[in-house]
Amino acid sequence: MTNRTSLILTLLFSSLVYCQKVKVADKYFRDFAYIKAAELYKEALKKEDSTEHILSRIGDCYYNNSNSKEAYFWYTKAVTKHNKTHPEYIFKYIQILRSMGKYTEANKWLQKFKSLQKDSRYANDFEDISLEKFEELSTPKDIHIRVTNLESNSEYSDFGGFELTRNLYFSSSRIDDSTTGKKKIYKWNGEPYLNIYQSKIDRIDSLIVVSNIIPLVSNTINLKNEHEGALAMTKDGKTLYFTRNNTNKRKKTSYDKGGNSNLKLYRAKLQNDQWSAIEELPFNDKAFSTGHPALSPDEKTLYFVSDRKGGFGQSDLYKVAINDNGTFGEIKNLGGEINTPGREVFPFVAEDSTLYFSSDSHINLGFLDIYKSNILKKRTNEKVTIKNMGAPFNSGSDDFAFFIDPSDHSGYFSSNRSEGKGGDDIYAFDWYKCKQILTGVTYDKLTLLILPKVVVKLIDETGKIIATTTSNENGTYTFEEISCGKKYSLLATKSNYRSDSKIFFTTAVDKNEVKIDMHLTPLIIKKEIVVNPIFFDFDKHNIRADAAYELENIVNVMKDNPKMVINIESHTDSRGSNKYNLKLSNKRAKSTRDYILSRGISPDRIPNAIGYGESQLLNKCGITKGQPCTEKEHEENRRSVFLILNDYL
Repeated sequence: MTNRTSLILTLLFSSLVYCQKVKVADKYFRDFAYIKAAELYKEALKKEDSTEHILSRIGDCYYNNSNSKEAYFWYTKAVTKHNKTHPEYIFKYIQILRSMGKYTEANKWLQKFKSLQKDSRYANDFEDISLEKFEELSTPKDIHIRVTNLESNSEYSDFGGFELTRNLYFSSSRIDDSTTGKKKIYKWNGEPYLNIYQSKIDRIDSLIVVSNIIPLVSNTINLKNEHEGALAMTKDGKTLYFTRNNTNKRKKTSYDKGGNSNLKLYRAKLQNDQWSAIEELPFNDKAFSTGHPALSPDEKTLYFVSDRKGGFGQSDLYKVAINDNGTFGEIKNLGGEINTPGREVFPFVAEDSTLYFSSDSHINLGFLDIYKSNILKKRTNEKVTIKNMGAPFNSGSDDFAFFIDPSDHSGYFSSNRSEGKGGDDIYAFDWYKCKQILTGVTYDKLTLLILPKVVVKLIDETGKIIATTTSNENGTYTFEEISCGKKYSLLATKSNYRSDSKIFFTTAVDKNEVKIDMHLTPLIIKKEIVVNPIFFDFDKHNIRADAAYELENIVNVMKDNPKMVINIESHTDSRGSNKYNLKLSNKRAKSTRDYILSRGISPDRIPNAIGYGESQLLNKCGITKGQPCTEKEHEENRRSVFLILNDYL
């Protein structure tokens, strides 16, 4: 055998081995054994150049297990190495970028996606979203929501919390005493098969206690080689709808033509404290999946998820009437306002008929997000609304299986966010009114002594006075309940004092105490009303707006003390001639008096308004003409004085 022939045979053998590994990996991929598939695809990479098929499939393995970091790595390789990457992978890549907060890059790829899908509704629905929009969704605003990772979560997947009569029902792949040694590993995610569990739930203040966790009591549910979960239950606790994914290949009817295992819906009855009388619902089919049940408040409609033909996307939300005799009506798609070309899953209908569901295609933070819609309760001419629930319900990971009790705004949702304990975790939440206590002490700013009987007003960010109180003999004031995370203003007033005001922000911490002291400046010192300087324009004597604002303090004092009589004295600094300064100060004194009289003060209460020019300087500055002085020294001399002439009390 020649060297050339040997080389050709070696290359041919290597190529066959490569093709074989890819085919085996493809088979594991079709069987949802993504961990094994990724391993084989990576082995194939060592033998052959990185084809689009291999790179994108490895990305799919991690995408389908919601591992955004690894999915990003492999999808990046696929879309950058191969210019003709299928739009499906570009779409997934955009989702990954969004989940990681790379919004600018996501929008760039979105434009390419739209150019490849010009005639597709998919491209139109998948919006170009700004960073600000995502920050808005990812930042809680006015509603205060407490989220708790349940202590009962395991190192495996736990999801789908559903509460009824203080019992919590959920799905889990955990290994417990009843399943140890019996549970097989599911190749999709390397975890045991899912079972349905029930437990007791108690709420002690903000603490949630889950106890007595046991598999659902049944001989025909929680089978060895089947996934079971995503359930709904009637309010009387006697009828159960649940999802089953039969993965036992000996039951050929559970697989479609491509060898894919599909979800099916089942109904069970509670008889003698056991779930039995299991029946498969008639609208299941081996050609498509049907699962994730939810009941309407009157229990006459069943909502579910399916990827059957005729839908809008990868999976859609459907509904079907439940007849009085237990049979079912016609299957109806919820329509294109809810369903997209992507995935809509895990419906839940609250008591007020609000529809909650998860989707990866409406405006989202990445992967599955939780939404709510009015579609089931809107009036005839009312527009369908779909609202992203935002943080903390949604994150850059999968967020799904929402449940809420509207009576106390508490409930559960599931997520595989990185800070969790297992693959998926159940999170409890409750809405609460976050309140803080505002206290402070009122002081005399000059003496720093406690100032009692000060009126303190609490003002919201719109300028509305929402509460008023008065400080006690110890100068203490209190506002018992103010909202968290808000902007407020305080205004403290007292007769014969200049008011004090402060702006402050409350934190987002419940039951926190905010302490703000207020300092009021006395306006009467000895026999004088003391205010800030009254400013005039250069060489002018008319009252400016800022001067009028300051003169209002004089008006207030005189109105609070109706017997008070004052004289007004106006003084200049030493700049300019004596004659000129005397004339100017007289005009300014009289303008000041005229303003105060215009505010309703009787003329006999201000008998004199006199200008003294530069004749009564407070410092030596200017005694000698041309003597250099600082601006501060000039300012001390340039003043208005309001002298109290009588005993006004």
